[in-house]
Amino acid sequence: MISVEEAVARITRGFAALPFEAVPVAEAAGRVLAEDAVAKFDHPPAPMSAMDGYAVRCADARPGAELVLIGEAPAGRPFAGMVGAGEAVRIFTGGVVPQGADAVVTQEDSDVQGARVIIKEAPRSNENVRRRAMDFRAGETLLDRGHRLSPRDVALLAAADLPQIPVTRKPRIAIVATGDELSRPGETRKAGGIVASSTYALQAMVCSWGGAAFDLGILPDRLEAFAGLPAATKNADLIVTQGGASVGDHDLVQSALKPHGFALDFWRIAMRPGKPLIFGHLRDKPFIGLPGNPVSAMVCAVIFIQPAIAAMLGMAYKPPIVKARLASSLKANGRRQDYLRARVIRQGGVLTAEPFALQDSSMQRIFAQADGLIIRRPDAPAAKAGEDVDVLLLD
Repeated sequence: MISVEEAVARITRGFAALPFEAVPVAEAAGRVLAEDAVAKFDHPPAPMSAMDGYAVRCADARPGAELVLIGEAPAGRPFAGMVGAGEAVRIFTGGVVPQGADAVVTQEDSDVQGARVIIKEAPRSNENVRRRAMDFRAGETLLDRGHRLSPRDVALLAAADLPQIPVTRKPRIAIVATGDELSRPGETRKAGGIVASSTYALQAMVCSWGGAAFDLGILPDRLEAFAGLPAATKNADLIVTQGGASVGDHDLVQSALKPHGFALDFWRIAMRPGKPLIFGHLRDKPFIGLPGNPVSAMVCAVIFIQPAIAAMLGMAYKPPIVKARLASSLKANGRRQDYLRARVIRQGGVLTAEPFALQDSSMQRIFAQADGLIIRRPDAPAAKAGEDVDVLLLD
């Protein structure tokens, strides 16, 4: 058995960033930048008013001064002239501050009598004026390559006048379940059968991590059933199977695929849950064979498939591991690295992790209720309540 750290390294080092594609800015949320995003122009592109009021020269706008109103500047319709001595322009929020003016007096700090504006409160220089390029300048890098775009980022790119965004192509992840006992939700179950539930979690995980999942269905436990897998996955960037990774008579993924060009890199990791994990290549395609137990499969996906997808997206990946205070004592750990499902809550500014009493790898309800996985290193000594532990956050 190899360590978790070695397994992660051997899996991820075989992946490189995929080619880029351009997508409309409206479709860019959740995608990963393939190039630095550089602003095309200044924002704001001109001095603009932050308030409704009057554009004035500070030198003229003393309390009690009467200024001549010479025009107006609504948003999108700049005043064509220049503000001279003793003059003012009616301006609205987002309007371009006309030449000659260096402040905006709010309408609350002024009175209007016909064509005259009476100043009640003197403004400071540039008061209520959004300076040109106050937000960013043309040519400035706004977001770096490898950054995953949030909805707020999309607004920033649109403001920078970037209609098409170069993003890394989504990794295509082929997912196939194996086992005679499996059926789809809603189908008639076989005697002793179960629903292939973790397939749906894996698809959702892949999509949430920036990949594109496609479901190849369920393969029965027969050698000939795997013969078509190379052709079915010819456009995949990673092949993921579930089940058939252990040593039982019906765990036949490796033996079934070997005649079709499968080459093993490693098999079995010193971890719990998830020991019987396969990594290799099916012809030229990276291949991960997950355990059949649903929680084992999902835990392995978090630890191994997530960083693989990040590598294909050109992203730096760091597992979301935090320190938390242990809520109840734990026994000494064995030779395998253990991942204990736990509730993680914040109490008085301190994160607390409460491991579930039952940790069986088939118990999906507990995994659904968990917020994180307490990481117990191989041969870790017993831990008392109140001690700090490492927790891999799930959300």
